Amino acid sequence: MNFIKELDGGFSVIENLKVSGAREGKYGVTIIVSPNSTASAVFTSNKVVAAPVKYTQNVLKKGIISAVFVNSGNANCFTGQQGFKDCETLVELVSKDLKIPKDEIAISSTGVIGREMPIDIISKVAYESLSKLGNDPENSLAAAKAIMTTDTFPKECALEVTLTSGETVRIAGITKGSGMIAPNMGTMLSFIVTDAVIPADEIKKALKASANISFNMIVVDGDESTNDTCLMMANGASGVEVVKNGEIDSNFQEALDYLCIDLAKKMARDGEGATKFIEANVCNARNDEDARLAAKSIISSSLFKSAVFGGDPNWGRIVSAIGYSGCDLNPDIVTISIADDTDDVDLVKNGEILAFEDTPYLERAEKIMQSKNITVNIDMDLGDGEATAWGCDLTYDYVKINAEYTT
Repeated sequence: MNFIKELDGGFSVIENLKVSGAREGKYGVTIIVSPNSTASAVFTSNKVVAAPVKYTQNVLKKGIISAVFVNSGNANCFTGQQGFKDCETLVELVSKDLKIPKDEIAISSTGVIGREMPIDIISKVAYESLSKLGNDPENSLAAAKAIMTTDTFPKECALEVTLTSGETVRIAGITKGSGMIAPNMGTMLSFIVTDAVIPADEIKKALKASANISFNMIVVDGDESTNDTCLMMANGASGVEVVKNGEIDSNFQEALDYLCIDLAKKMARDGEGATKFIEANVCNARNDEDARLAAKSIISSSLFKSAVFGGDPNWGRIVSAIGYSGCDLNPDIVTISIADDTDDVDLVKNGEILAFEDTPYLERAEKIMQSKNITVNIDMDLGDGEATAWGCDLTYDYVKINAEYTT
């Protein structure tokens, strides 16, 4: 993909964009200002939906977003009418300070569910964040840090993409997410801005396609959040249109896929308490949907994730997870292998067990399972479907973090 170039600086690579971030204790506020941007988003499929999600869904009906307010430390979920009033209060604060219409301001929150918003603290941090708006790499990094909860590192990505026409545009994004991460998005917030010209309805199609192969293919713990939001804005600063004759430029779509996968993998690596990163690749499934089911089932399996933490090459947990995933499977022809950065070994080849006690296959597998990066490769030999999912191990620290989350 020589048409995609990675850039440093996060949001700072996008013209006509200002961002900031500030924190006070566990409470953070990020502000993103991108005037008159066409926009769309994908949200949680949880039936318990946070107030800011509903608020932003309504704002997006206009298809234009000029600013985004994001807070961490409180999810503003299951907070009744007060939750919506708090959304309105914070949006009005931003509107007055930046002189932007309220119906062009999106809002997003992450943190503890079922607690009223500490509006005085959040407002104070919001004013501090607003005072720091800028377009330097430090501003982007501060924005990525301010939305962190149990995350251990900020997550950002920036790209320059050469379109099939030869013109160039840029895309940048930040995300947060460490726990409550499951297929159909997890407690993740992701904000993407491009300088391309794209209608809101085309953003929606492009973003949904990218989310399906990135954010919807990661699992940390199998819990799905109430606040998931992935919002994308196009401010048109480049003047370059990426939709022509009703079709989005294929290079742009591939770059958006690349960016979303990069951010998704960073979330999986930063899973709460995680010590190891897992990638599951499924090929030659009956179809792509079967491949997705199998790949997600592997990285969702608590038994397999625990085995990865313990360095145990228990491939029985892999095949079991595939078996209950709902995909077509013929155990007599499946091939299962694991790999790290230096070795790759078959555990089962065309249904034949290779890795059992006192075999070199099992010895190599045991060494691979000690690595920080572990890849599971499955060949179903049933068709041409393929998919990849990402996750992490399940550790003692995950339990400790979540046993003490609200205390």
